[in-house]
Amino acid sequence: MRYSNVTGRYAYLEVEGVEYRVYIEEAGAGIPVLLQHTAGSDARQWRHLLEDEELTKRFRFIAYDLPYHGKSVPPLSERYWEEEYKLRKDWFMTFVTTLASEMKLVDPIYMGCSMGGHLAPDLALHYPGVFRAVIGIEAAASSAGVETLLKFLWHPEISNESKPAMMHTLCSPTAPEPYVRETIWCYSQGAPVVFKGDLNYYVVEHDLTATARDIDTSKTAVYILNGEYDWSGYAAAGEALAKDIAGAKWTFMQGVGHFPMSEDPVRFRSYIVPILDEIAARA
Repeated sequence: MRYSNVTGRYAYLEVEGVEYRVYIEEAGAGIPVLLQHTAGSDARQWRHLLEDEELTKRFRFIAYDLPYHGKSVPPLSERYWEEEYKLRKDWFMTFVTTLASEMKLVDPIYMGCSMGGHLAPDLALHYPGVFRAVIGIEAAASSAGVETLLKFLWHPEISNESKPAMMHTLCSPTAPEPYVRETIWCYSQGAPVVFKGDLNYYVVEHDLTATARDIDTSKTAVYILNGEYDWSGYAAAGEALAKDIAGAKWTFMQGVGHFPMSEDPVRFRSYIVPILDEIAARA
């Protein structure tokens, strides 16, 4: 039997007056990197980075389950069952910056995918200098226009299998099938309301169409990456966002879809390592 070098534990974090029991996994030493999962899923998506023996010699990867996701159950102090769950932009940014502060991370990097990718430039805009760099995977200035679909993502006539089936269409047709199946397996396990609630931020509240140009990359470096087969955070949208941010860098990832770190970790590694190396060299 062999053991992973990844360690997991629970932390109690107060955000906007509410205490949350947050599950955190981490591995490595060096420059801290906070890892944000996609909407409706959890930190298992990042397990391949956390188990990368070469990268963890230089980077401290920290992946967490956002409250209501994975092992981070809803807070006991809230009657959450009496109101609809909706992820709000301000709360999302406060949670991540509070986590970085409470963990006493020095000049951390933030990296997120999908809704986590959207959050990267939001953090750079609203919290300049908190992170030395932000990496937005499958990011765009806005994902508005599909709001009418939200009502179908939590409905008694819609099977819980519909969410992973939809996520399957976002994966690359060339990605290794075991990794794709693992990615969509995790999507079948979230609470029914959570995916829809996360998309309140992804589709409704995230909008940098008029403010991306205000991001100061001298305070927080910005990197945007988009996959070839992602029809949600599609490549042209990511490229346009990067062009709106003076000094931002954009990477087109051939052969991957919406979940590169989990659906095709080997190919994703070829794209993310040069970026991490560049950030480390700038430090």
